[in-house]
Amino acid sequence: MDLTIEGKAYINENFEDFCIGITDGKISDIKKILKGDEHYKFRGKIILPAGIDIHVHFRDPGLTHKEDFSTGTMAAAHGGVSCVFDMPNTIPQTTTLQTVSDKIISAGKKAYVDFGIYAGIADNNIKNIEELAKKCCGFKIYLGSTTNSLQFSSKNLKETFDRIGSTNKPVLIHAEDNNCLAKFELKENNLVDHMNSRPAECEEASIKNILKTIRDTGTKVHICHLSSIEGLELLRKRSKNISCGVTPHHLLFTAQDDLKPQPHYKVNPPLRSNFDREALFGGLKNGLIDTLESDHAPHTLKEKDKEFNNAPSGLPGVETMLPLFLYMAKKETLSFQRLVSLLCKKPADLLNIPKGRIEVGKDADFIVVDLKKDCKIKSEDLHSKCGWTPFEGRPAIFPEYVFVRGEKLIEDHEMLGIQGFGRFVG
Repeated sequence: MDLTIEGKAYINENFEDFCIGITDGKISDIKKILKGDEHYKFRGKIILPAGIDIHVHFRDPGLTHKEDFSTGTMAAAHGGVSCVFDMPNTIPQTTTLQTVSDKIISAGKKAYVDFGIYAGIADNNIKNIEELAKKCCGFKIYLGSTTNSLQFSSKNLKETFDRIGSTNKPVLIHAEDNNCLAKFELKENNLVDHMNSRPAECEEASIKNILKTIRDTGTKVHICHLSSIEGLELLRKRSKNISCGVTPHHLLFTAQDDLKPQPHYKVNPPLRSNFDREALFGGLKNGLIDTLESDHAPHTLKEKDKEFNNAPSGLPGVETMLPLFLYMAKKETLSFQRLVSLLCKKPADLLNIPKGRIEVGKDADFIVVDLKKDCKIKSEDLHSKCGWTPFEGRPAIFPEYVFVRGEKLIEDHEMLGIQGFGRFVG
């Protein structure tokens, strides 16, 4: 046994004192007493499975002045995330076997944590889905226009679902109906304008179409960044092959909040009303929502600090997501059971990877947390290349130690890992 970790660990949905044995990067044993070649004992702290972020935009290649796989995965590691999944709307877009392969190779040289790559589906590559599935971890469809998104017509949804279903890979969907969005275009001066230009009825129309189309297929579908009560209600009685996620920003902010500067909080889908926010938080607590996902989409401050209508949509969040909700779990705003399900178990199940649980046979990905040591989030302490956070001043708990496949990446909040340690999980 290479390593043993001892402490109060979250196992079988309870905290209990255990020793976790690790061999070749996998959990090989869990008992009350174990001894390995190396032994760590953590007193007064808790051991949790590391987080999995199924939704990041690391801008690599093409826009690496905002972020790249080195800075993005370093931020993820400091935030307790051991595995990230990168979206295809980069430059070039990852829509071919070559661009998917190139991104995997490039990311493998830079990544501090494990990673997956999605292939984007557009109208012109639907017939290549089976070929793309040999390389990618899953697929992404944009039903509504957003930053550098791929052109996809909803009339192709049925064929696309059928083809993806045959691959056994999931498809993640940006669910805003493009035809609906076109009816509400207007010059935007603030967050309320942005909300009105991308109203909830466009999310509702898109989800209705997805549910109607998926009815006759077994395709595994995930609705990304749910933002409205209307969307949530439609998904209340969904089938088991349909999941949905929500972001921290849609749970913590509204368009009517006194958020400054306003362009920093411009995002697609937009921040909505307090009614939507509270409904989403209720869905998070009662199990209607399956995953937390950061939708980490960094832009530089120079790009964000423009007239609202011209500012890009998107904000960073991979490093702050788990710490924000660890603090909420400490305050019992959200249970640890739900937190682990949302950020560890369900993401691992969706992407079919051996992570997300402290169980024999799973990857030895852990975080060690001292619940007494909360702090205020500060941009200057974070690691994303973009250099700012919308969660400035929010209370959070950052993990003191992070292990990925049994290797200690973070110790006392300091990076010990090296670039290129992260592996592709496909």
